[in-house]
Amino acid sequence: MSLTDLDKKIIREIQQDLPITPCPYLDIAEKLGISEENLLKKIQELIDKGYIRRFGATLRHRRVGINANAMTVWAVPDKDVERVGKIMASFKEVTHCYERHTIPEWNGNLFTMIHAKTREGCLKIVKRISEKTGIKDYKLLFSTEEFKKTSMEYF
Repeated sequence: MSLTDLDKKIIREIQQDLPITPCPYLDIAEKLGISEENLLKKIQELIDKGYIRRFGATLRHRRVGINANAMTVWAVPDKDVERVGKIMASFKEVTHCYERHTIPEWNGNLFTMIHAKTREGCLKIVKRISEKTGIKDYKLLFSTEEFKKTSMEYF
């Protein structure tokens, strides 16, 4: 299935922030000149065919008091990456967990983004993760300023 013009218009609309109204999909459908039922059916088709993987929400974390972020790089033995990655990803304070190839200057291969109200909170979470996984070799990079936070725009 190739994308139709209507599919692209729908994707263009739903990749933006949803309207904060009682019926956001109705508002989008009216903007596109289709029924809400048709819009929802088309979105489901796009999901079923794999064009849309997920819908997500972005929380402006600093506005709700989560003022500390630590990108933590962990040096995990290759044989343990899958097991350790699943443990790390299970922590609710971890929003991103990625494996990356190492380079000689940087030996960490597993990265987690950790969020807490304070730097001390991040340090406590990292300590809990370290204790649960047994990984003691890690480095933290704290965020100091956010320059950009957006979703991808495809059309």
